[in-house]
Amino acid sequence: MKKSLFLLLFILLVFGSFPTSAWGQEGYQPTQPNLEARRWFQDAKFGMFIHWGIYSVLGDGEWVMEQRHISAKNYERLAPQFYPLKFDARQWVALAKAAGMKYITITSRHHDGFSMFDTGQTDWNIVARTPYGKDVLKQLAEECHRQGIKLFFYYSQLDWHRPDYFPPGWTGRSAGRPQSGDFNHYLEFMNAQLRELLTNYGEIGGIWFDGMWDKPDADWKLGATYSLIHQLQPAALIGSNHHKAPFPGEDFQMFEKDLPGKNTTGFGGAPVGQLPLETCDTLNNSWGFNLNDDHYKSVHDLVHYLVRAAGNNANFLLNVGPMPNGEIQPEFVERLRSLGDWMQKYGDSIYGTRGGPIAPTVWGVTTRKGNTVYIHVLEPISPSLALPALPGPVRSARLLRDGSKIEFAENSYGLLLKLPARAEDEYDQVIALELASSVKPH
Repeated sequence: MKKSLFLLLFILLVFGSFPTSAWGQEGYQPTQPNLEARRWFQDAKFGMFIHWGIYSVLGDGEWVMEQRHISAKNYERLAPQFYPLKFDARQWVALAKAAGMKYITITSRHHDGFSMFDTGQTDWNIVARTPYGKDVLKQLAEECHRQGIKLFFYYSQLDWHRPDYFPPGWTGRSAGRPQSGDFNHYLEFMNAQLRELLTNYGEIGGIWFDGMWDKPDADWKLGATYSLIHQLQPAALIGSNHHKAPFPGEDFQMFEKDLPGKNTTGFGGAPVGQLPLETCDTLNNSWGFNLNDDHYKSVHDLVHYLVRAAGNNANFLLNVGPMPNGEIQPEFVERLRSLGDWMQKYGDSIYGTRGGPIAPTVWGVTTRKGNTVYIHVLEPISPSLALPALPGPVRSARLLRDGSKIEFAENSYGLLLKLPARAEDEYDQVIALELASSVKPH
């Protein structure tokens, strides 16, 4: 992931548009299993993002190699220091479930090129280069299958370590690599690794790509890559963090640190397509483990982001950056468990829903499921709430917290709700409206 203002501005300057040859899998028609997986994905609503690699040893985020101008040769000294003795896949998956999450997306390989799995394509991997010597993705995949959590793999398309990632993009120029290389060979290597990920780890939820923005003018041959993935696992979903409208062959659209259509970070602003949507963000300000980052988001703010994502018809992928010993730091665990407690009470208004009939606004959002519209009052502005006319007559209104009835008045102009007193820990006052018929999204 990208994080500095300099990098952000640089992206905006160089992005332009990708060449026609990078547009994806032209003529792609999703299979029935793929369409069913898309529906599952939209119903799931909440997932755990995991950024973990040998960069965690330095405790300065996943971009440390680039930002400290570390050469590839010197960076290799981190691998023998990586020994996650306390890594426990069972605990990680159980924590995701306790938080109310339905899937996990983990970095199989980040921009430093280090593979966190047992790959036959390079010895630059966790089994061959670290004293730990075990495949953490294999352990996590087996535990996800055991506990009923879907597993997605993040895969970096850019590489700061391999010489055949040539010519280099706008990052990785201080790695000290040779001034020559065969990019087509690199793409063959990448596809060979993707084949391993999609054949050696059981059923995979999908592939989460990142890094095309590093070489926006390159011929990434996405058609071959996307075809390979859909051939090996037709139900696997493909998404790419290229910050553009979706390309043919992609199955969901992602947004980094922004809600769909918003652009508060410089990464957003892409047109919102018709595919399932996902937004990702961090528990503090970092993706990878950062020893000095204690800017932890409050449970209040995390609930609001989750709810606003659902109101914008999107999933929320919330990141943790485990420590080099394999533990997830207690500040993260505490917040995730609190989110799980909230989802235990209010999950009906999130899981399986779509964006409601009223567009997101200042006071909150709406979600819908069948003939129920959920009103999420995040920022109350008065003791009553005036809404536009809904798609059908309201049969009943109740507070989701305790089922108590809500007073309302309805006419041809709209609906007026009388809001009850708000509990001190009520981050989101959720009102369930039962309509006479099912409703369509906004």
